[in-house]
Amino acid sequence: MDLGRIGIWDSGLRNEDPGAAGEIREAAAELDELGYGAIWLGASPGVRHARPVLAATSRVVVATGILSIWDYDAAEVAEEQAAVAAEYPGRFLLGLGASHGVLAKDYSKPYSAMVGFIDRLDAAGSPKSGRVLAALGPRMLALSRDRAAGAHPYLITPEHTATAREILGPDPLLAPEMKVVLDTDPERARTTARGRLATYLQLPNYTSNLRRFGFTDDDIRDGGSDRLVDALFAWGGMDAIRRRIEEHREAGADHVVLQVTTAEHGSLPRKQWRELADGLELRQRA
Repeated sequence: MDLGRIGIWDSGLRNEDPGAAGEIREAAAELDELGYGAIWLGASPGVRHARPVLAATSRVVVATGILSIWDYDAAEVAEEQAAVAAEYPGRFLLGLGASHGVLAKDYSKPYSAMVGFIDRLDAAGSPKSGRVLAALGPRMLALSRDRAAGAHPYLITPEHTATAREILGPDPLLAPEMKVVLDTDPERARTTARGRLATYLQLPNYTSNLRRFGFTDDDIRDGGSDRLVDALFAWGGMDAIRRRIEEHREAGADHVVLQVTTAEHGSLPRKQWRELADGLELRQRA
C-alpha cells in the first residue's frame, strides 16, 4: 500500500450530516488531484465513513485515524474491512486506537484491550498488513511493530518520531501526525494553535507522553507554553512547514500526516490544502 510522502488528517471529512456530503466528495476529489498520498479521517470513524471518500477518489489511500476500539465490534470491523478492500484494492488502511478514558465508555487497561481487539481481528481474517495503531508509549509502539503494519502517532514531536522508529525498527510504517498553522504572525499563529491544543491538554494519555519527552507542568498549563506550542505545531510560511516535515522524515517518518489548524473551526481548510500541495510540489511527485 503506497501512502506517498504526505497525507491530510481531518475530522470534517468523516461528517455524517447529509448536508455536508457534497462538499466532502468535492474536497476528497480535490485532495486526490492535488497529489496527497492519503486522507486520514478523524473523530473515531468506522470503516463505513471511508466509503464516500473512496468513491469520490481514484488513487489516494483512505485511512481511519483512528477507529476507537471501544466504539466498534472487531468481527464487524473485519467484515467491513474485507468488503472495502475488495472493492477498492490497496486503498483502505485501518487505523486503530485505544482513545481516552474521558471519551470511551468502559475504558480499562487500554493495552490489554488493544491486544484483545487485534486477536479478534486476526480470528476474523483481518490482515496485519492492513492496519496501523495509534501508538505513543513504548509498549503500544512495540505492538504496532509486532501485530500491525506500523504506527500512526498523534500530537507528537520529531523527537518522538525518532524514538518510535528506534522501537519499530526499519521496516514498519511510521506515519506521524503533524499540526500546521499557515500564519507567519507569531502571536496569532500561537493563539490559533492553542485553540486546537486546549482539548488535548485535558487528556492524560497525551500529557503523560509529553512529560516523557521533557515537557513540564509549566509547559502544559494555561493552554500550553510557547515552547510546547512551537514543538507540536509547525507554524509560519512554507519554508517553516517544509523544515518541520523534513525533521520528521530525518527522524524516521515514512509518511507525514498534516492536520491544518485554522481559527475558523468546523470548516474544511481547502484553501490551505491547496497552498500546502503547491508549496510541497505534490502534484509533480504523485
